[in-house]
Amino acid sequence: MLASGSGTILGAIVESGVEVAVVVVDRPCKAIEVARHAGIRTEVVERESFGADFDRVEYTHRVIDALAPHDVKLVVMAGFGTVLEKPIFDCFDGRIVNTHPALLPAFSGWHAVEDALAAGVKVTGCTVHVATLEVDSGPILAQEVVPVLPGDTVATLHERIKEVERRLYPATIKEVLAR
Repeated sequence: MLASGSGTILGAIVESGVEVAVVVVDRPCKAIEVARHAGIRTEVVERESFGADFDRVEYTHRVIDALAPHDVKLVVMAGFGTVLEKPIFDCFDGRIVNTHPALLPAFSGWHAVEDALAAGVKVTGCTVHVATLEVDSGPILAQEVVPVLPGDTVATLHERIKEVERRLYPATIKEVLAR
């Protein structure tokens, strides 16, 4: 599992019974605590730069190296904040999944919830998809609609999407692993 944030998705996946071999993070974050509490090994592959000097390919190789010793069958992205390069997709071709807080192909990218609100849509949702080199464009595995309510803010809408995500993502991962 690749994570960068609070670990809520990780927690939901662990609680669902999915076996997690290792959690790789790109920065110190709460997901480390969640993993350790669950007895899951963690690897910190810290991203040192967020500027123009960032070598995305070199960083991607470091992530692959962190995953390599763990007999990884499926790479699960759980709010991982760094876009990875081609080498990971070569190494785990078709075996990387991601979740996105919108109904792809609508509202791809980092600001999906804000974009949905700005567009004035009546529904948005959660998508689980195969991750590919082109961000948020891989084959869709599962989707679920979340209504946009009057008075919604980014925070309220995003939380309702996360509630769906914490149920839909583990179920979809189980389906993929059963194939």
